Amino acid sequence: MPGVHIVSDTASDLPPDLAAANGIELVPLTVRFGAEELVDRRDLTSEDFWARVASSPGLPETAAPSPGAFEEAYRRAAGAGAEGVVCVTISSSLSATYEAARLAAGAAGADVPVRVVDSRAVSMAEGTVALAAARAAAAGKSLDDAAAAAEAMVPLTRTYAALDTLENLRKGGRIGAAQAFLGSVLSIKPVIEVTGGKVEPESKQRTRGRSLRYLADKVRQDAPVENLSVMHGRAPDVAELVSLLAEFHPRDQITVAEIGAVIGTHAGPRVIGVTYSVPG
Repeated sequence: MPGVHIVSDTASDLPPDLAAANGIELVPLTVRFGAEELVDRRDLTSEDFWARVASSPGLPETAAPSPGAFEEAYRRAAGAGAEGVVCVTISSSLSATYEAARLAAGAAGADVPVRVVDSRAVSMAEGTVALAAARAAAAGKSLDDAAAAAEAMVPLTRTYAALDTLENLRKGGRIGAAQAFLGSVLSIKPVIEVTGGKVEPESKQRTRGRSLRYLADKVRQDAPVENLSVMHGRAPDVAELVSLLAEFHPRDQITVAEIGAVIGTHAGPRVIGVTYSVPG
């Protein structure tokens, strides 16, 4: 199909049907459990991942796609008659994925022009940036205009998430066992923010219920917002957060996405978050 094609990666947590409906090809990252390496979404579903995490003594590890994986995606687009490709990746501060996509763009440049956009984001916030490019492409915009639409979305996007457990941070060596134990005893739920392309601590909430209300209030403070998504790692109370948001935002305009292996490795089970964009 001619026109501008959009490529992203599986750290975007874009639901498969939403990616397909918008013509976005997702290049997979890989996840390693010990010596076993699995390709995200191909060898490992979200359900498989969370089941493995529950029974695994150590944290899995994630790895960026190879430049070759991106090059294959670009050449598929060229073979389908694309006039150009916009590739949106997870934040370059958090993964080597952006660099792999950029190297591949140089290799495939003779066949198809590629613009690589650093989303400075993770999960559905990255997905929101990719969707901005896809909407521009669907409207018949040029390669540079579609890339500009994605770039314009980057500073407008906000992401907050509540961690349900400190265990993944402990296993990953980010905090000590004593601190993780203390947080568990006190039921502290850290809230993180993705800002400037990095994950930063935003606040500490004393209970799970309070953390959900806090997330909803963060969105409410910026309302009216656009591109609102709730993303979660098998959170049992996702409907509760959606209901809180639906008090001031149309329910049919809230996307719910499951956090997959890439982001879930670091965020841990039952993580729940919101991402949205403020009008530019």
